[in-house]
Amino acid sequence: MDFIKNKFFYWGILTGLLWTCFGVIFLLFFLSDLTIEKSILSLYTQNKLGGLISIAALINLPIFFIALRKNKFEFASGLVAISLLFVLIIALLKINS
Repeated sequence: MDFIKNKFFYWGILTGLLWTCFGVIFLLFFLSDLTIEKSILSLYTQNKLGGLISIAALINLPIFFIALRKNKFEFASGLVAISLLFVLIIALLKINS
């Protein structure tokens, strides 16, 4: 558990979070006619917000493999940690539907 004390672990978490948020905003901006806030609310009421988050989180996959290729294991473990958090969020969204 020494990797949690490493600052690159937290950089991986931050990077995964920011890229996923960017993916959500990017998809909503180009695929929806509504504002971003109204689109998120509409997707939540239609129980499709989890699907959007999971598609947007796919952008973390190439970043993860690049980090592994460059032997940045702490950074990659931060990406895995934030991905697991997204899995929990998506599961909660699906359970509440």
